[in-house]
Amino acid sequence: MNKLYSGGSQPDRRSPELNRFDYIEFYVGNAVQAAHFYRSALGFKMTARLGLETGVRDRVSILLEQNNIRLLLTAAQGPESPIARHVNIHGDSVKDIAFLVDDVEKVYYQAVANGAKPMAEPTRLDDDHGYVIKASIAAYGDTVHSFVQRDSYWGAFLPGYRASKDRESRNGIGLREVDHIAISAESGMLTELVEFYCDVFGFHESHREEVVSEYSAMNSKVVQNSNGQIRFPIVEPAPGRGTSQISEYLSYHQGPGVQHIALLANDIVASVRSLRENEIEFLQIPDSYYDLLESRVGAIDVGQKEIRELGILVDRDEWGYLMQIFTKPLHSRPTIFLEVIQRKAARGFGAGNIKALFEAVEREQLQRGNL
Repeated sequence: MNKLYSGGSQPDRRSPELNRFDYIEFYVGNAVQAAHFYRSALGFKMTARLGLETGVRDRVSILLEQNNIRLLLTAAQGPESPIARHVNIHGDSVKDIAFLVDDVEKVYYQAVANGAKPMAEPTRLDDDHGYVIKASIAAYGDTVHSFVQRDSYWGAFLPGYRASKDRESRNGIGLREVDHIAISAESGMLTELVEFYCDVFGFHESHREEVVSEYSAMNSKVVQNSNGQIRFPIVEPAPGRGTSQISEYLSYHQGPGVQHIALLANDIVASVRSLRENEIEFLQIPDSYYDLLESRVGAIDVGQKEIRELGILVDRDEWGYLMQIFTKPLHSRPTIFLEVIQRKAARGFGAGNIKALFEAVEREQLQRGNL
């Protein structure tokens, strides 16, 4: 296993200042069809596009937005493209997790001084709407992190993109922003990834969990930045009787990558109802999970009947409680999925639900013949 970063001979302990997630870019086989799915099933608007019609010959990129969530879908225009090779290896998957920053040059050079592997030096991108400064470093596997400074830009997204007519035509389903992004790591990689985020970006470890079910197990830790806007739960497989969901992901993704994206909802009950009406499938939670729910988490603001009917999980920590639900894999490979989450002051990630979730995934794995 190649080391993620060098560690830096003279690390800059001032740490890069990252504001929040700017966008998440997927490399996909067909951006047009994928965009239709995200619009019709998940309530996103198509707000900008880049491709042949804008003078770009090697790719098509479609930007989808819902409130503060930006998803960028990019597909190749030919089989020799690095984009096509990425999709051939990993399937449709996350390539770039971009951060909004105030000063790209400062953040980039601090990250490189702290040991990050450079991928693209700070570059100014211009068009009639102003300019954006962007740079990138390597993360894990084939995933990268980009830094975006857009305080001098007033266009649709980035220079070269054309605003879409769909810009104001669709209503979302109450998904507000990215809550966290979970990473599947190879066995033995968990500590190294935690060190990567802590050493390069000055993140801190906020949670850790070990889960063992009848068939499989995993270890997990969460790292986050100082303002709490960027959070990465990281999971690795642990020895067990069967093949864990993490091992299944790694096998079909061909290495580490984004396991799921958690989207924060204003009203999880309304959002899940809409998603189910749009034929989004969720993991099935056994009815017995709800029999002792009130005694475990106490009183909540949502009716028990609705929670049970929709299959929403509930967990409480010392600050409050949260409600969460997980989709089945979004693509043909059993890899990336979505989480919908609503927080009622809780700061955790549903530690009390992890075993129930693990067992639900194992039932799906059994049907796929992968347990």
